[in-house]
Formats: sequence, structure tokens, C-alpha cells
Amino acid sequence: MTQFGPPTNRSMKQLDRSFFKKDIALIVAYFPKPTHLAEFVKICKNDILYLPSIKHIVNVEDSKGVLLRQDLTMDNYQESVSDATKVKIDEYNIEIKPYTLNLTYDYWKPDDILRAILPEELLDEIPSGFAQAGHIAHLNLRDEFKPYGSLIGQVILDKNPKVRTVVDKVDTIDTKFRTFKMNVLAGEDNLLVEQNESGCKFKFDFSEVYWNSRLSTEHDRLITKFKSHEVVVDVFAGVGPFAVPAAKKEVIVLANDLNPASYKYLKENITSNHVDLFIKPYNLDGREIIRKSPQLLLDWISDTPSSSIEKTIVKRRKIVENNQTQVVRETQTKSIIIPKYISQFVMNLPDSALTFLDEFIGLYAGVETQVKQDPNFKLPIINVHCFEKFNAQEQPEPSLEELHKRVHQKIIKLIDYDLPFEKFEFHLVRKVAPTKPMFCVSFELPEQVAFKKRT
Repeated sequence: MTQFGPPTNRSMKQLDRSFFKKDIALIVAYFPKPTHLAEFVKICKNDILYLPSIKHIVNVEDSKGVLLRQDLTMDNYQESVSDATKVKIDEYNIEIKPYTLNLTYDYWKPDDILRAILPEELLDEIPSGFAQAGHIAHLNLRDEFKPYGSLIGQVILDKNPKVRTVVDKVDTIDTKFRTFKMNVLAGEDNLLVEQNESGCKFKFDFSEVYWNSRLSTEHDRLITKFKSHEVVVDVFAGVGPFAVPAAKKEVIVLANDLNPASYKYLKENITSNHVDLFIKPYNLDGREIIRKSPQLLLDWISDTPSSSIEKTIVKRRKIVENNQTQVVRETQTKSIIIPKYISQFVMNLPDSALTFLDEFIGLYAGVETQVKQDPNFKLPIINVHCFEKFNAQEQPEPSLEELHKRVHQKIIKLIDYDLPFEKFEFHLVRKVAPTKPMFCVSFELPEQVAFKKRT
């Protein structure tokens, strides 16, 4: 531990904040009259104490002082400070005095505290990082850290003012609904989250649905690729992180999730963000929504008067009458024709989304002549998320291009068509682990797949 490190207690079972106190012996340049203090700080900066979270200008008696470097003492400062500092000490009649810096629990960072209380054999990888959803900090503690979960959780709670609940994943993720059991380590036993993302507000029970705040950049990236008034099918929509912001920009969305809880909160988030006109929510299996999506879109059109979404736009303008300004509220109706064809699919279920791709075979089977004669028809873009794990022992480590080619081979096998590699766009979303990158792969559904007769 350094001079400024916290005291150590590896037998601590419950967090004792009062234990973390430390007095550091320093010296201070005392200014009877602090007129020249700023100039001293500027000129003598090499002899001043600069440490994060410690103010080098302090109150001393009835005036101000500047803390000097931690290696300086009353016995050695005269020989150890720079010549410039010696000159200024004499010129400004500065007095050098002993000073005791009092450090408490509030001073140290989470890593510092945890290093002082966890067993030495666990110090190589301190588990202070977390994902955050609303007021919840979510940890994924390895087994060896779980006995210290309440200590770790309380430190994280203390050191992060926006966190009110700290949870740890109890078991592996459920493959059906992408949820997992959680243990509340510290704070409120409240898992109902309110989260702001992409200009929208989301509400959900964190224990019942899948949410990952680390994907916010990916949500925004794909949403920017959607065009207003085109149709997008969100196959695994969750509580709506793609669908709701897309609808805000007047993208027409068929949003689906198999999890009843996700479907419940998806509907609530659609309403609370005032995008009901642009989203139809569904609670179907992913295969079913893919297969039925062309007909579901046509059903939406047939159930909508004039086949158009009628959006009311409220405008306010100022008018001046008799030297008085009034705000006049005017309403206009904007008609948005619902396209007959889907422009894009989003498949954000990286563990298994690839296995659903065979459902696109024959998406427009039986209507080839009809749709090809329609000048508005275009084949949809598929945006599918996936992991491509590799063995850490592989030498050399596979390049991104090699991993892309592995994914490409999986996809062409699943869609039963040898679509050239060059027709695919690969985007590295993030590395979940050093050997587990997550990709988003985008490609246009080939005619040979879309019109192939289903068997």
C-alpha cells in the first residue's frame, strides 16, 4: 500500500466505514497574507502536492496554505525544494509548518477499499465494474467473489450516487427469455427500472426482462440506418430499445417478443413515449413473426383507413393584436402511407438469432410474380446479431476477417444459398469476453431465398 492507501482489514465481514481513517504527515507553505498564493502555485508547481481528490490549497489557522510534496519534511525541505521555491518562500515571507491530512472512507475509490478488505489471493481482478440500468448496478461475480458479495455491493452503492440497488447474477442466462435470477447485494429491494435511452423513457422489471445498457451505442447505430416511413420488423424486441426510438422518427415497426413480461413493458413503453401510431406489438415466437410478417403488415394496412397513418401535429405561433401577444394553437394532420413491403429486419438475440435465419427461406414464396411487378417492392435487409467465439489456444489468434468468414459460412448454410462474402456487412458491436466478440451482420435477403418454395 502507498502512503495514501487505506488501512487494511481482511477479516471484515460487514463494511465498517469508521475503520477507514488515516492521518498523513505533510508540510504546508503557510501564507499569513495569501495575496501571492496564486503566483506561488504557478511558479512552484514542482514542489506542490498534486494528487486526485486532494486539494492542495487548504485552510491554515486564519489564512491559507499550499500543501507541499509528500516526500518533503520539516527536516529536509530546505535542501529538497527547487531554487525557485526557496526564492518565493523568502520573498513572500512564507512559513513552513507541519500539517496533518485526515483521510476518511469518502476519500478512497471502490478499488482502494476492496483491495483493503478482500483476501490477497483475489486482488488480481477487483470486481468493481458493473453495468447500470436505471438505479440498478448489475454485477456478474465469479464464484470466488460471491462470499464477499454484500461487502462488494455496499462499497459500490456508497461510491456511486446514482445507484440505489446492487444486484448479482445468481445463475446462467435463461436461453428462452434471456433473463436470470438475481441476488440483491445492497440497497433497495426494488428492481423496477426507469431508464432513459435514445431520447426515450423505458420502464421494466430488471429481473423479468433482458436489458443491457452497454448496447445503447448499437441501438443508436442501427436506428440511424432506418428511414422514416419504412417498415422494420424487430423480431426480438424486448422492451423496445430499437422499436420505440425508431418509431419516434416515424419508422413503422412490427415489434415482437416471446417473453410475456417484455411484451407487457413493450406495450407500456410504446404508450408512454406516444408512438402508438407507428408500432404494432406482438407476443409470438421469433419464427412465427418472421413467417407471418408480410401478412401482418398487409393486415395492418387493411385495418387502417386509407391505408395511412394519420398523425396530428400541433403547432404554436405567436400573434400580436392590440399590442398584446397571444399564442395560437394550430393542428395539422400528416398522412403517412404504410408501405406494403418490409425494408429491414432486426434480430438482436446473439446467442441464437442465426438459427432463425432459415425461416426467411420462402418469405415471399407463391407471390413472386405479384411482388416483382410492383415498382415499390424491394427485398429486405436482415440485421442479425451473433457471437463468434473462438478458442483462446488458437495460434495465431483469428483475425476479424477470419471470424467474419466463419459467420458467413454459417449464414449461407442456414439460408441454403451461397451468397458471396462481399454482400455482407460486418460490424463489431463489442467484445463480451476476449474470445467472444459480438457482431451485427447485415445483408439483403437474396431473391433465390425469398422466393424459394417452402418444403
